[in-house]
Amino acid sequence: MQASAHSQQMLNPRVLMIEDDARLARMVVEYLKPHGLGIHHVDNAASGLEALKSKDFDLILLDLMLPDADGMDLCATLKREMASRRDTPIIMVTARGDLTDRVVGLELGADDYVPKPFEPRELLARIRAVLRRAGSERSVASGDVIRFGRLEIDRATREVRLDGRVRPMTSLQFDLLVTLATNAGRVLSREQLKQHTRGESSEAFDRSIDVHIGRIRAAIEDTAGAPRRIITVRNVGYVFSKSSRKDA
Repeated sequence: MQASAHSQQMLNPRVLMIEDDARLARMVVEYLKPHGLGIHHVDNAASGLEALKSKDFDLILLDLMLPDADGMDLCATLKREMASRRDTPIIMVTARGDLTDRVVGLELGADDYVPKPFEPRELLARIRAVLRRAGSERSVASGDVIRFGRLEIDRATREVRLDGRVRPMTSLQFDLLVTLATNAGRVLSREQLKQHTRGESSEAFDRSIDVHIGRIRAAIEDTAGAPRRIITVRNVGYVFSKSSRKDA
């Protein structure tokens, strides 16, 4: 029965749309429904949070300019609310097309960003891509292996594999990677990483963390100089991205 329910959910993804523009929302709903997407539309942040308490959704379409909340703040709240249960992907939809807004949105945990105005066909393509990545990259917490797309972190053998090939890593770097990966989507400060990592004194760790992160990136990123997995959040720390475009 569980397998059947899961198959039905994947065939008919459920989308929560938080959007106060009634005309735009109606257009999106009318376009997406014939393509097999179940759309639940609310026009404010409070209703969106209430909907999430009573129903499970496969994806959230979030407008950044809402009447009762800032979309960036709401994105952070949604991620906190979902931290202890299913982590639902978020696509931000907004007329604010500034690059800084896009970067901040992605750092807060959004999976994609669609500027207005947009073509419904493009939105559908982005929704399908995010759902596909979320299905293939959701962390496998059972057992000892954590998987994100092409990346596997085996806690039993303390091996890191990319595309099935073992990537060299020191014990401390392995512990750092595990800490980041098991908190995927959350920004971790150096102090938090220090508390979860053993093997070096605090003073030595503070001095060398950037070096260790650089070496982890060299092992698991396609291009260490343009990381897609471990992202630096300036003046704060690091965040492990749940989605890597190279895995899509």
